[in-house]
Amino acid sequence: MKEFVMKFAGKGGACVALALLLLAAAVPAAAQKNKDKKKEPDSSSSADAKPLLPVPDSQVIDRTVGEYLGYWQLGDIDSMHKYCADDLLVVSGDWEPPIIGWDNYVKAYQAQRAVVTGGHMDRSNIYTKVNGNSAWATYQFYYAATVSGKVVEFRGHTTLVLNKQGDRWVIVLNHSSVVSTTEPTSPAPPVEPARPGQPY
Repeated sequence: MKEFVMKFAGKGGACVALALLLLAAAVPAAAQKNKDKKKEPDSSSSADAKPLLPVPDSQVIDRTVGEYLGYWQLGDIDSMHKYCADDLLVVSGDWEPPIIGWDNYVKAYQAQRAVVTGGHMDRSNIYTKVNGNSAWATYQFYYAATVSGKVVEFRGHTTLVLNKQGDRWVIVLNHSSVVSTTEPTSPAPPVEPARPGQPY
């Protein structure tokens, strides 16, 4: 057995030495390949990259409105303010005077959120018109929420007027009209059919 171990170790030692020799030769070759790769120009370098096309204002406005409504649904006032002018004018779907100024709007918004839970708004039939540094966007909306413990649905139209301030669009007028409101009611009692000779 001792002889077998010595023969194996002798052969194994030669194998280990050969492996180390091959490894020593491979490391500089791999390093050279990596060095060559570093010298190759990056395919994503700015010299070869195509310039980005400017995004049309109508798309920027649509994204602005979408982000504003997202924060509106979340109740994130600070993020909402990024999309609204300080002298914002809001005309709601209720029969009430317009709300003038961001601070007054925040008070009304917080009062509304105090009685509303689970609000969700979808918008459709969106149309935007840009005229220089002014624009308007209009859309139909569907809004469902729980208000003071009752589920309500609102459908209507909103028109936003926006002004370009620097490189961003901000809402200066928000006008909404409610077309219909649906509140769940208890089912009506069944009506008995009229009997002959009885008034309807």
